Amino acid sequence: MDMAIQLTGIEKSRNGKIRVRAKSKSNTAIKLLIFVLLAISVIALLTFDYKDIDLGKAIADTFANIKTVFLAPKLSRGTLADILYQLLVTFCLGALSTVFGMILAFFCSLLCAQNIADKRIANVVKSIVAFVRAVPTVLWVLIFAISAGLGSVAAVLGLTFHSFAYLTKVYAEAIEEIDSGTIEALRASGAGFWQIITQAILPSSLSYMVAWTFMRFEINFTNAVAMGAAAGAGGIGFNLFMAGSFYFDLREMGALTYIVVIAVVLLEMLSTKIKSKAK
Repeated sequence: MDMAIQLTGIEKSRNGKIRVRAKSKSNTAIKLLIFVLLAISVIALLTFDYKDIDLGKAIADTFANIKTVFLAPKLSRGTLADILYQLLVTFCLGALSTVFGMILAFFCSLLCAQNIADKRIANVVKSIVAFVRAVPTVLWVLIFAISAGLGSVAAVLGLTFHSFAYLTKVYAEAIEEIDSGTIEALRASGAGFWQIITQAILPSSLSYMVAWTFMRFEINFTNAVAMGAAAGAGGIGFNLFMAGSFYFDLREMGALTYIVVIAVVLLEMLSTKIKSKAK
C-alpha cells in the first residue's frame, strides 16, 4: 500500500489528509532547467568584465536618464506635424503587411486545415509555415533587404512573410474547429469546395479570424517601429533611433516614446471595439 502511494505521488500528511504531488519527468526537467539557468546567471554576473565602471554611479546615471526621458519630454528636431507624418508611415507599414499577410494566410489555411484538405498536403504546408514562423521577423526583413535593399519594401516583405505564417496557423485552427457534420452535410448535398468555404467556413470562423488579424496588426505596428531603425524603413522608429543613438537627445526620445504609447493605446481601443462587433 505504501509503495503504491509513493509511486502515484500521493502521500498522507501528519493530520491524516491526503496530499497529491505530481511526479513526472517533465516537472523534473523544468526544475533542472530553472536551476541551470539561475546558476548560469549568477556565474555570468560574477565573471562579467565590468572594467572601470562605478556601479553606484552607473545606477544613479541610469535613473537620471530615465527621469529626463519620462519627466522632461520635448520635441527639439522637427514639428509635431512632421512626427505625426512619420507615425502615419509606421502605421501604413503595419497595415500593408497585415493585409498582404491576411490574404495569403487565408488561402494557405485552406491547405492546412485537415477537415477540408488532404492530410499529406496539410502536414507539408504546416511544416513549411512552422519553419517560417520560427524565424524572427527582423531576420526575414534583413533577408529581404539583401535583394530589395534597406527600406520600406524590405520591411513590408519581411513583416508580411512572418504575418502570413502566423495567421495561417490561427486561421487553420479556426477552420478545424468547425463542426464536421456541417461540412459533411454540404458535401452530401452536392456543394462544391468554394460553396463549403462561403457557406460554412466563413460564417463560422470569421469573427475568430478578425480578432486574430487585428491582434497581428498590433504586433506589426510595434514591429514596424523597430524596423524603422533596423531596416531603414523610416517612420517614427527611425526618429527614435536617431534621437537615442545618434543625437543622444533624451528629451526628444521621451516625447517620441509618449507619442508611440498613445498611438498603441488608441489602436488597442479601436481593435477592441472592432473585435467586439465582429463577434
